[in-house]
Amino acid sequence: MKKRIVDRYEKTQDGLVIIDVAARRVEDLYEDFDKTAPYHKKDLDEDLVYYLTECVREIGRGDFVIRFMFERYPSEEFMLRVRTSVHKFFMYQRELELAVMNKMLRKSVTLLVIGIVILGISLWVNHLVALRGTPSFLNSVFAEGLTIVAWVSMWEALATFLLNWPQHLFHVRLYRKIAEAPVQFQPPSIDHS
Repeated sequence: MKKRIVDRYEKTQDGLVIIDVAARRVEDLYEDFDKTAPYHKKDLDEDLVYYLTECVREIGRGDFVIRFMFERYPSEEFMLRVRTSVHKFFMYQRELELAVMNKMLRKSVTLLVIGIVILGISLWVNHLVALRGTPSFLNSVFAEGLTIVAWVSMWEALATFLLNWPQHLFHVRLYRKIAEAPVQFQPPSIDHS
């Protein structure tokens, strides 16, 4: 019998899944290129972001906590910085994703409107060609070409929206879920050997 992926994770007494993150020190959670930035404005390390997002994908709809463990237990100030960093970083990622969705929506609406306008022009041109009796080859090609362009434009609008929207919406929800997750800290284990 296959073991559920979520069973690989430890759980709290309340039944929340624990995503464990171990690092030597708090500074290891951040990208190196912005060492002078305040902690609440720093980007989280790319590997940490990937790890957290993949864990949350595995967990699915279940609730979780993010538990950090360092070689030395951090001060209250550092714990607050880590909590703030995780929250602000993933809320920022969410905002970026929403901006992409808005841009995509504007593009889809623009293509749809262009397609409808061109379809209207195509119908008008087809009507004019039909009134003249036997249409010339060039008039027929032009009228049919307009019809094809109209349908391609409308198809592109719908395809862009229908195929990309769910993926972006998933990321928006994923980032919000991580941003709002409780962040805990575990004291370092003491080796008695």
